[in-house]
Amino acid sequence: AEGSCQIRFGDTEVLCLATVEESVPRHLLGKEQGWVTAEYAMLPRSTPERSRRESLEGRPGGRTFEIQRLVGRSLRAAVDLKALGSRSVIIDCDVIQADGGTRTAAITGGYIALAHALRHFTPTPLRKHVAAVSAGFVKGELVLDLEYSEDSVADADVNVVATSDGELIEVQGTAEGRPFSRADFDRVLELSLKGIAQLIDAQRQALKQTKTAARA
Repeated sequence: AEGSCQIRFGDTEVLCLATVEESVPRHLLGKEQGWVTAEYAMLPRSTPERSRRESLEGRPGGRTFEIQRLVGRSLRAAVDLKALGSRSVIIDCDVIQADGGTRTAAITGGYIALAHALRHFTPTPLRKHVAAVSAGFVKGELVLDLEYSEDSVADADVNVVATSDGELIEVQGTAEGRPFSRADFDRVLELSLKGIAQLIDAQRQALKQTKTAARA
């Protein structure tokens, strides 16, 4: 693959691969701009009990379709599509092990694979880093990057996608056990943005190491 990343959020592990194709979807023909899209899947034993491959069902399920659209939208925000030219970048995100936060890990790792794939483009089509994290209230306590056992009993949980400038790309929030106040939401958002800043620092370090290894 032109770009790749294997990312871990706790016990959640996702393999992200980026492919660059010299073509664009039909709706972009003649518009002299590129496209970034994503596909997402969970391996059958990424969970404690084996699940059937969705490919055998003929089409992705609703959850899978929602997540891969989210990943694609998020990563497009990182790219100047005009500067990409008439090319497409496809990010394949395969969950090796799932313990909550697979979509946020896919976005964060997907960005590294995307940046890796575009490293030789001059000028770079990349505009800014993008990362994502979950946060929520578990038994009244504010928690960042919920694992499955926390997510399953959370009173409220929010997925936040943001750029290296602190700009929001997407916020998905749900009250499970009880409604949450605006003040609670602001606390969740503040913690999430701090977590995203740390993830973006980690992205920068990973990409720096990749450049160093390539020169060696």
